[in-house]
Parts: sequence; structure tokens; C-alpha cells
Amino acid sequence: MEGASTLVRIYKTFQALVRSASVIDLAAGLAAILALRTTIQAIRKKFRTTKLRGPKSSSLLFGVGKELSRSPDTGAMFEAWSKEYGVAYAIPMICGQKRIILCDPKAIAYLFPKDTWSYVGIPGHKASQARTIGKGLIWAEEESHRRQRRSIGPSFNSTAVRKSIPAIHKTVDKVKVAWEASIDVNQGRSVVLDVQKWMNFVSLDSFGIAGFSYDFGSLDGKPNAMISVLDTLGAPSSQNVWDNSVFLLALVFPIVLNVPTSRGKILAKLRARLSEICDVIIDEAVKEKERASDDKTSTINLLLKAEGEGSSQRITREEVLAQMRILFIASYETTSITMTWALLELARHPDIQTKLREELLSFGGEPSYDQLTTGFPYLDAVVQETLRIHPAAPDFIRQADEDDVIPLSEPVQTASGEVVDSIAIERGTVIGISISCVNCSEAIWGPDAKIFRPERWLEADGVTRKAQEVKGYRHLLTFGDGPRSCIGKLFAIAEIKMLLAVLVKNFVLEMRDGPDTKVEMVMGIILRPKIAGEDVIKVPLRIRQYKG
Repeated sequence: MEGASTLVRIYKTFQALVRSASVIDLAAGLAAILALRTTIQAIRKKFRTTKLRGPKSSSLLFGVGKELSRSPDTGAMFEAWSKEYGVAYAIPMICGQKRIILCDPKAIAYLFPKDTWSYVGIPGHKASQARTIGKGLIWAEEESHRRQRRSIGPSFNSTAVRKSIPAIHKTVDKVKVAWEASIDVNQGRSVVLDVQKWMNFVSLDSFGIAGFSYDFGSLDGKPNAMISVLDTLGAPSSQNVWDNSVFLLALVFPIVLNVPTSRGKILAKLRARLSEICDVIIDEAVKEKERASDDKTSTINLLLKAEGEGSSQRITREEVLAQMRILFIASYETTSITMTWALLELARHPDIQTKLREELLSFGGEPSYDQLTTGFPYLDAVVQETLRIHPAAPDFIRQADEDDVIPLSEPVQTASGEVVDSIAIERGTVIGISISCVNCSEAIWGPDAKIFRPERWLEADGVTRKAQEVKGYRHLLTFGDGPRSCIGKLFAIAEIKMLLAVLVKNFVLEMRDGPDTKVEMVMGIILRPKIAGEDVIKVPLRIRQYKG
């Protein structure tokens, strides 16, 4: 790989020298260039992507792309293919493209640290991100990514999150008060509440206050333009064939995004509205900054500071807006969905809920950040198991920006029948990692991998040896890993734990229609849970006061 790049540099230098040479020298130079080019081609040939086995295409144009886009459980599809073809295999995608799928902890641990440099976002995704959110942190690569991440990193470290705990607790306490009021109005009897809606409100309000010194007032019932925008943005995707086809083709041909679609028009309007709201928040933050009455390490202040930095570290106003858009969307979507799943799993498993409540009731008062982190082992286990079973982002897709060789922990059979313990990756090859597959793989986590069982995190051998090879946070890929790992994971975990600590201690959660209630998955920005039979994305649970 390095040899090829070195020869390319020599080749370019040699071409420059040839331009200034005589006719005789030129002939000799051309011969040398020809020889050099032959050498380069030979080296490149050695690094052509290994041809792997994999499922057959079900569509001449889309490969298995439509099946994946329509599936509520892509992890199960990837795991089934892994059992048949091994820990690395190829799937047919749009217009005959092949995508290499990695289900191997060793290969994944090799790839993640090279993200944003040797492996980058695919052009179609990047073009879509730039249009919808802007050229912020999830769009950026290499030095731009490092610069943007550095600008807001201090607002998400453990020190900053520790300072945010009172704000998070205050927000969660509003939910407790509101639920108690609903039960009181119903003369002390249980009530049915859409917990997904409440989790959306908690996520937005707590992050708005902690990160941007801005109270959206969702939990106070205030009219809220941000909620309206985010709800529309995250609404279930239309099954319009034209829109879906354009989306899939854009993964290979980004220019297709210029083709008018109903979804594209909605997203353009929403981006403009989201930017208007963010501008208001910025104006408020500037006024607070002038009064010197706010936290200098809050996300908004760090963004404003970076906007005023020198040229090498400065981020632009558009980058500030892009960061704000993605942070609000991530908070509203990923954190709220994880909290919703946690409440769902506790409602589906009364024994686990009771065990968690007993632990929480043994502690009096408002827990600190350190206590939330290490003082409640079963709470920690419940949160970890929720993150394992229900990752907010189901997959990770990157494109090789240089030739590479990826090692494997176990050999695989190639399309030609050869058995290899590493795979050659040519520049431009698309790599996919199914987070939901790896997190719940029976080959990695054992025969009970699909079962919600928090005890595995407390048992000596509960996390299998194979799972310990996964290098993500706590051996999970839910937050990714490497340079692009989730910057807000500590805040998200603290918020989820605080929410469960308050609600489970004070309420009993039950499935409205009994323990066998079916839960479906619906795609918005990402997959959200939905109780079967509901017309919209709702998760109604029966809530009653815990009375000891």
C-alpha cells in the first residue's frame, strides 16, 4: 500500500522532470515512465479487493438494497448471511456494486481507528448529510473532523457532564410531577401515557438547558417550534416508490439528489426552519455571554468561541449551525429512542423492573454523577443491555480511501474457494458493519444473545471472551469507536440512568395490552419502536404509582 503511494509520488516527480528534458532524454524518460507505470499497475493489482462469497442479487438494479431498506431487522439478515458465508462476505448493492460486510471483532477493531482518514463516508451519504444537516461533525473527515470535534469536545467530557446532572434531574423531575398529576386526576388509578412522546420532551429540554442554556419548555406544555420540526423530520418515511428509488440510486450517484422528490422538498423546508430556530438560540447565547452569566464550557459557548478563533482552529457560522442541527437531532432521536426502549423492556420484564426498583429504593436522595456511574450496578446493567439489544444506529458504512489489508480472527472462504485469514481492500471499496448484528450475534455473545438479560453484565463470564474482543465502549458498537465515536455518549448514559432512577423508583410500568403486546419498528430518521395497531409512532404504557 505504502509502496504504491510512494511510486505514484516518484512517478509524478519524474513527469515534471521529463517536461524540461531534451528530445533524447524525453524518449528515455517515456520508457522509464512506461516501466514505472507497469510496476504501479502490478502493485495495484495485488491490492484488488478480495472476491468474497455472499448472497445473490434479488434485483438487477438494486441488488439486496431494497430488501435491507424495508427490513425492520437488518441485523438478523446480516447474521444469517454471516452464518452461511463467514465473518466477512460481500453483498450486491446498487448498480452492481459490491459491499464488504464485516462481522468479525478483529477486523472491526482494525478499521475503526482508521476512520475519517483511511476510511471515509460514502459520497451519497455525505451529499445527503450536507443537504439535510450541513457540513458539520458527521459530514467532516480528516483534519476538518478533528478541528470540529475539538471545538465542542470539552462540553461532553466527564467534568462537563457532572455539572449537567442537576439540570438533567430537574428536567426528569418534571416528568415525575406530570405523571403524578395525571394519576391524581384519574383518582389514583393507573393511566395510559405515550412514553415515547415524554422521552422526546425530556431529551430536548435537558440537552437544551445543559448544552445551550436554552429551555424549550416542552415539559411545561409551551408551544414549541423545535418539537414540530423534529417530529416532522422523524416522521415515518413514505413508501413512495419514486422517493425510495431516488434515495437508493443517490448512494452511488449523488447527483441524483438534485432530482425533485416530495421527501427532498420537505427536508429542505425543515432544514431552513431548523436553522431559524438555531439562530434564535445563538442570539440568546450571545446576550448571555455578554452578561457573563453562563457556563463557559457549555456547547453553545464553545461553538461561539471556536467561531471567533484564529484561522487554523476557527469554525464557520455554517459549521456552528450544522453542529447544532445534528446535536439536536441526535438528542431527540437517539437518546429518546434508547430511553423509550429501556421503559419498554422494563414493562415487558416485571421481574427485572422489580429488581431494579429494589436497588434504587436502597438509596435516598438525588444521585450524583459518580453515584450514577458506579453506585448502581443493576441500573448500569439494565442500561448496558438496552444499548446492546437496541442500538439507535443499526449500521456503519465507510469507503476505503486507500488500498488496505484487513486482518480476520478466523479464516473465510473466497468466491474461488481459497481460504484466507485477511482480505485485500482496494481504494473505493465500500465496507459495512452491522451494529445490530454484532451487538446481538450468537457467535459473539452466546446462545442467549437475543434475550434481554441484564445479569450478563454482572456475571464473571457474562460477557463472553469473543464479545470482549469488540473494542467499542463496554464491548458494544452502539456508540461506534475510534475518531468518530459518539461524542455525547457520557451525557446520554447519565441522562438515561437519571431518568430510570427517578421513574422506576416512583412508578410501575406495564404493557397496556398485556405482556404479549407486539412491538413493531418504524423508520423515521432512524428506527423507532411502535406498539402494533397504533396509527402513529406511539408507545402507550400503563403507568401506576408505586406505593411500596
